[in-house]
Amino acid sequence: MLDWVEHIPIAISVCDKEGIIIQINATAAETFAKYGGKELIGKSIFDYHPEHCNAMIRKMLATGESHSYTISKAGKKKLIHQQPYLVDGEVAGVVEFSIVLPENMPHYERQA
Repeated sequence: MLDWVEHIPIAISVCDKEGIIIQINATAAETFAKYGGKELIGKSIFDYHPEHCNAMIRKMLATGESHSYTISKAGKKKLIHQQPYLVDGEVAGVVEFSIVLPENMPHYERQA
């Protein structure tokens, strides 16, 4: 079976409840190459973010709330979605999805 997480062109990184990076896919490894790429596995996510970001990560780990925003970086607009994941009903860590958005992305209003 294809390990789609490794091959999708979306940067996916996962940390555990203590903020230790436990998985990054190939796209995330490329995105974070200057920080060590796959060598980031086993390191603390808190060492790579400013304190205001670390506070948000701690809040997600404590509450299970997700966090989404867009950024522009290196000429690309990205959607960042950070989603706590559960194991046996308890927050076990956070998954971050970083998706490069098209310049002129359409938006549709759908009826329920």
